[in-house]
Amino acid sequence: MKAATIGECMIELSRRPGGQYAMAHGGDSLNTAVYLARLGVDVDYVTALGNDPYSAAMLAAWQAEGVGTGQVRQLAGRLPGIYVIETDDRGERQFFYWRDRAPARDLFALPETPDICAALAGYGLIYLTGVSLSLYGEAGREKLFGTLSTARRRGGLIAFDSNFRPRNWPDPEEARAAFRSALALADIALCGADDFRALFGSEQPPLDICRKAGVAEIVVKDGAEPALVVLGGRETVVPIESPRQPVDTTAAGDSFAAAYLAARLAGAVPEAAALNGHRLAGAVIMHPGAIMSGRAMPDGLIRLRIDEGKDAS
Repeated sequence: MKAATIGECMIELSRRPGGQYAMAHGGDSLNTAVYLARLGVDVDYVTALGNDPYSAAMLAAWQAEGVGTGQVRQLAGRLPGIYVIETDDRGERQFFYWRDRAPARDLFALPETPDICAALAGYGLIYLTGVSLSLYGEAGREKLFGTLSTARRRGGLIAFDSNFRPRNWPDPEEARAAFRSALALADIALCGADDFRALFGSEQPPLDICRKAGVAEIVVKDGAEPALVVLGGRETVVPIESPRQPVDTTAAGDSFAAAYLAARLAGAVPEAAALNGHRLAGAVIMHPGAIMSGRAMPDGLIRLRIDEGKDAS
């Protein structure tokens, strides 16, 4: 099954011991695309970049990871956004952004947008996040939602990961409406409990919101607490096997999503898929930055090409 992830990748600056900063790149949907590719999923990244050396380096890095770039548009004279990660002694991180004119924001307002939408509607799995929704504005989101609806009618699966960032949404009600629209189109919802509390309040549990929207498969994550997986009326609690003090929690949720989805595509039951997500996220948080070295990928993960056609439960 061909997959697509939609969103924005930025230049990443993270502090290293001694006070110097290392430059890499990252973004929630891109992080998920990289980990999906490492787990054997045929995945394209759908975004817009500039035609600058930093954008060229990103494209080369994605291609080296096996992420498809055929749906990336490059806009002349534009530059990608930048974010800085500051990490405290407990491994918790804070982000600072410079991204207001990032080309990814114009993805659904380009002359090529009809071609992008037509291509997206043909994917077997489309993954997007709350950050993705925050990029495009109301008109862009309407085009995106129309495309997701078409993909679903053609048999494609839609996976939505909450990833709510309040600073990206000046109007909370606009964010709530966008999230509800995305959930109404989602086959799989990956819910951060903190995201839902911040956006909808503690009186409305993520499970209730997702069920009301008609989502069939729901995963609720709450930091180091066990995940709750719901499918077909069955609720299962899936604890983290060996919790550890993190070095950097960046991309914990993104990698969980990749490992969960890869396992489900490989035929694993949701409980096994959630364990797969915990295992990968548990490795990612022990390394600085969003994308750890490929050599650090843990053994024993369910991988699509290895496990395809086998009983992965």
